[in-house]
Amino acid sequence: MPIPPPPFPLRRHLIVGVGAVLATLALPALASSRRLLVPMTDGPFYPPRAWREQWADWDADLSRVNRDGAVRTARGEHLGLELQLADAKGRAIDAAEVEIWQCDAMAVYHHPGVRVVAGQFDDGFQGFGATRSDAAGAARFRTIRPVPYPGRTPHIHIKLRHADFGTISSQLFVTADPGNARDFLFRQLDSDGQAALSLTLARADGDSGLRWLARHTLVIG
Repeated sequence: MPIPPPPFPLRRHLIVGVGAVLATLALPALASSRRLLVPMTDGPFYPPRAWREQWADWDADLSRVNRDGAVRTARGEHLGLELQLADAKGRAIDAAEVEIWQCDAMAVYHHPGVRVVAGQFDDGFQGFGATRSDAAGAARFRTIRPVPYPGRTPHIHIKLRHADFGTISSQLFVTADPGNARDFLFRQLDSDGQAALSLTLARADGDSGLRWLARHTLVIG
């Protein structure tokens, strides 16, 4: 199923709003740290394409679900996330497919292998979202601040696809989260790898409905 370019018409006012707020943050210098994106496992909860194709709403706004004529809003602390894709020479990577997925605020993944129990998962959270990087290498999402689930620190899964580098999966963590020191995957990373995959969250201001903002450069070697 092809991924349309951002922003999606239904959510244009939401995604553009996230971009406008993120624009007030200092943009990291592309590839200035030379800390390369570290590939990591998909984990067991990457939602398969065949299952996703049963629904139409898999856009870049994970904080609202539009199904069966009703719009539901995600629980949790809403996060405006901008990922900046660059190569090791600092050049922006455009037209890359970018996917993210994570558990909801109740620590439940939206996946066909997860048993759905009424009242024990958030039907207002999309669970998975997709977009493409623009000419500046930016890919913008609206989601929730990740939460821990048993055995794991808070994290957001990412998958990138582009003709220049193929497919890369990894995970993004929250800088200085106390759960990081106990997370078996985070602990396997060296200091550069941890820095390359750690999001620094800033408090959001204004009436965007966001609690947090994060802008992070992914350097792909």
